[in-house]
Formats: sequence, C-alpha cells, structure tokens
Amino acid sequence: MKRYIFLILICSIMFFSCTQNPRVVIVTNLGEIEIELNAKDAPKHTENFIKLVNDGFYVGTIFHRVVPGAIIQGGDPLSKDTDPSNDGTGGTGYTIDAEIKLPHNRGSVASARLGDKMNPKKESNGSQFYICLKDLPQLDKAGYTVFGKVVRGMETVNKIGSLKIDARQRPNRRVVMERVYED
Repeated sequence: MKRYIFLILICSIMFFSCTQNPRVVIVTNLGEIEIELNAKDAPKHTENFIKLVNDGFYVGTIFHRVVPGAIIQGGDPLSKDTDPSNDGTGGTGYTIDAEIKLPHNRGSVASARLGDKMNPKKESNGSQFYICLKDLPQLDKAGYTVFGKVVRGMETVNKIGSLKIDARQRPNRRVVMERVYED
C-alpha cells in the first residue's frame, strides 16, 4: 500500500511539473516582471515568445509605448537604436496566426498587431507585446491574442505605466529589458 501511494505521489509530481505553463522573467532598469505563458490557449504565441527569449531577442529592447491607465508596450527590435522615431514599427519580419481566446484582464500579456484594415486576419506582430494596466474588455472585442499574465512584478508594470510620456506615447525615461530569461 505504501508503495502504491508513493507511486501515485511521484506520478502526480511528474504530471504537474510537465503540464506547468512556462514562465519568463523580464529584468528592467525599473524592476522585474514575471510572466506565466498560456501554452494551452495560445500555443503558437507561447512557442514564439519562448524562442525569442531563449535567442536573446528582447535583451536591450525597451518599453517604447505607454498608454496611461491602459497598457505598456515593448518588444520592438528597432527600439535598441538611438532613433526613437522608428520605435513601434519593427518586429521579426513574420506574423503569428491569431489565437483569440483569453480576456484582457489586469496583468494580461498580449501581442500587438496591425489594425483590421491592414490585417483582417488579426495576425500578431512576431515580437511586440503589451501588458494591461487594468481590465480592458474593449480589446477583447477588437480581437487581440492574450498569451500570458503577470504573476509577479505588477508594481514594476505600474511604475512603467505611470511614467510621463511625450505626444507619441513614448515614456520620458528609457525602460530597458536588461535581461530576459525562461524561469
């Protein structure tokens, strides 16, 4: 009987460790943000994000856009250069098929994309993502793919979201992703 219980315990531990969603930590000059990805509801986005993280793609990019009371946005490789006018226009050169299932709640992590007229399939940008500062049901109706949620570091997200911005919604302070890794 003891062996049977021990075997069930070991199998349960193995099952839950294998089915756990991947997590990513973003270390910025304003603090850390830990994100749990949703591999079940957004498998393509999760796989892509993990690949970019493991390739070091995000290191040196900035959170280039703040919409006060709504979102912070980052992940543009062009934000690494000294020309702020091109921030928000770059990506990986590919898009990801829409996986629109999850709601835009406070702390949700979602993919940026071009507008409906240019992008009727609602395909996501290959690298740019945003984090919700509050529940945003209007973005659910607009059709963006949510692929994760902040599980630690919302105070860092809020700090970034409270920075003063210019007319183009760029923060007056560079918030650099200094280290990004799978946890």
